[in-house]
Amino acid sequence: MDIWPGSPYPLGAAYDGLGTNFSVFSEVADGVELCLFEGSEHAGWTEKRFELTEVDAFCWHGYLPNVGPGASYGFRVHGPWAPGEGHRCNPSKLLLDPYAKAIVGQVKWDQAVYGYPFGEPDRMETTDSAPFVPRSVVVNPYFDWGTDRPPRTPLADTIVYEVHVKGFTHDHPDVPPELRGTYAGLASPAAIEWLQRLGITAVELLPVHHFLHDDRLVKMGLRNYWGYNSIGYLAPHADYAVSAETATQLQEFKAMVKALHEADIEVILDVVYNHTAEGNHLGPTLSFKGLDNASYYRLEEDARYYRDYTGTGNSLNMRSPHVLQLIMDSLRYWVLECHVDGFRFDLAATLARELHDVDRLSAFFDLIQQDPVISQVKLIAEPWDVGEGGYQVGNFPPLWSEWNGKYRDCVRDYWRGTDRTLGELAFRLTGSSDLYESTGRRPSASVNFVTCHDGFTLADLVSYNSKHNDANGEGNADGTDDNRSWNCGVEGPTDDSEVVDLRRKQQRNFLATLMLSQGIPMLLGGDEIGRSQRGNNNGYCQDNDISWFDWDAVDKEMLEFTCRLVAFRREHAVLRRRRFFQGQKLHGSAVSDIGWFRPDGSQMTDEDWTKGYAKSIGMLLNGEAIPSPGGRGERIVDDTFLVLLNAHYEPVKFLLPGSPWAKKWLPMMDTAAEPAFSDRAACRSRSGLALAPRSLQLLRRV
Repeated sequence: MDIWPGSPYPLGAAYDGLGTNFSVFSEVADGVELCLFEGSEHAGWTEKRFELTEVDAFCWHGYLPNVGPGASYGFRVHGPWAPGEGHRCNPSKLLLDPYAKAIVGQVKWDQAVYGYPFGEPDRMETTDSAPFVPRSVVVNPYFDWGTDRPPRTPLADTIVYEVHVKGFTHDHPDVPPELRGTYAGLASPAAIEWLQRLGITAVELLPVHHFLHDDRLVKMGLRNYWGYNSIGYLAPHADYAVSAETATQLQEFKAMVKALHEADIEVILDVVYNHTAEGNHLGPTLSFKGLDNASYYRLEEDARYYRDYTGTGNSLNMRSPHVLQLIMDSLRYWVLECHVDGFRFDLAATLARELHDVDRLSAFFDLIQQDPVISQVKLIAEPWDVGEGGYQVGNFPPLWSEWNGKYRDCVRDYWRGTDRTLGELAFRLTGSSDLYESTGRRPSASVNFVTCHDGFTLADLVSYNSKHNDANGEGNADGTDDNRSWNCGVEGPTDDSEVVDLRRKQQRNFLATLMLSQGIPMLLGGDEIGRSQRGNNNGYCQDNDISWFDWDAVDKEMLEFTCRLVAFRREHAVLRRRRFFQGQKLHGSAVSDIGWFRPDGSQMTDEDWTKGYAKSIGMLLNGEAIPSPGGRGERIVDDTFLVLLNAHYEPVKFLLPGSPWAKKWLPMMDTAAEPAFSDRAACRSRSGLALAPRSLQLLRRV
């Protein structure tokens, strides 16, 4: 088989119907070999190597006619082995294509996958790694999208459901057994019916870029369940396909997106562009490290070592134009070819580090801002990393929404009764204008959450004071100790009915607060059914029933409450304002757009906001003073609501606001009652309304 010159672009393996063009970047290489494999895991592999003699702009390329989808391949790079200078080329190591659209096979953790002999990190190890590493696969780029269109749900109307592809359906009784835990399982009628019943508008999938299971975890009998260990930024993770060895994962992923779009549900990907699975100087050589280590990674002054802002051993080099190109090409690929609707960027502060400090005007953000594709999808930052100065909540530029960690901490503290000023709570309930307004952003910049994959589930948040991570094999030393949780009197499971009732009420308090706050609410998948991880607040390695949904233990009352809350939010525009409150009368309304009240019915004073011991407050949302018009310029008018919150351990009597605020109030929801939503008699204004200890009530002006 002769190799033709081909083209330097596009990078990766591009099938055109007659053959495949291969191209890979390496500035440091002296030579690059393309390796094609024939055979199978059982029958054995034969390898044929082709020298890539054509190189343009450091892209080594060639074209093979009659090579098409299903062909497995890799690269070998000849060049300097000089760890002290940051170079780790080693032609005995088969390397994955950074632009591979599919990857098959698992890493077999043998000495051969490391570029050095154990115990001698500066010396080159020359055992062939091909029998022990995954391979890249040429894919068929053609897919029948039919009439697929992105839902394009406005940010203000978005309700995010963070969920794991495998864990969601692994044990679902109504999903066919062969589809459980896969992309096809998430696209099954039973799964989509659940998401529609819940009322969410977008699924935020934990990482689906191809990732690896760490050597340490494999030896412990564990797996990297969450997937924050990427090695292929354009390849859907193979283990989530019905058949992981047939390289059909790309087609299956696209079919999943198409099915979710048909149900008017957007797909947001959790992406990990801050580090790779190759780890530090003692990690394996699988792709980037062997291709051009100094270009792809941030290195210390002693270039043997990696700068680590992520706690995983390495950080991608955001100063390299080729790294930036890879990330942007990856993002565009997922949008244009796979039709995804947005991204949540893991440890996004790392992406902003050009030198050392976090710079929100870094090249990465400039590229996003000007890109005609990526600038138009949903962009969500996890606005921190583990490096110095890495906590950057509120500091990302326009276009970006952020996981609002301050919302999580404040709301958790409030409902567990911690002394904290009501002033901060008011900011969090109303979209955190203190964090986002100065940069021209709106309430939708705040992705509000109480729980997420990283930490306690909602049921565990009210059942455990401390983490219980012994199953992770690290002596309970892993996972955060800053849980801001409260076990309601007993640690872990209990039959005490008073404790059980209090826990259920606290869960309703958190859910109600989340859905009644301005901004984008994010619900952790499983919280609606009372899912527990038995006190494990770091289930990253628990690919088992600790993390999977238990469909035999669905809390039906909690599910019904959550569905009612989500539906209520979707029905009322005053809960989904596109602009911050102004504290003024608008559209001729008799009262301002928002009002704040003490339990005695009087409005809050400046002094009231600073009392850390205060635990009770009323918030009035004026539906007649919504400043933003509808899509056709029409005025939007909604009901006016009063939200009463009492985090005190004793009941509180609220005097309901009178004229001009209202004449009567109709109670609609009470988290102290089961069911929480029920018909109740209207109350006259200036009358007293008793709030149970640690409860929330919602009333409508009539």
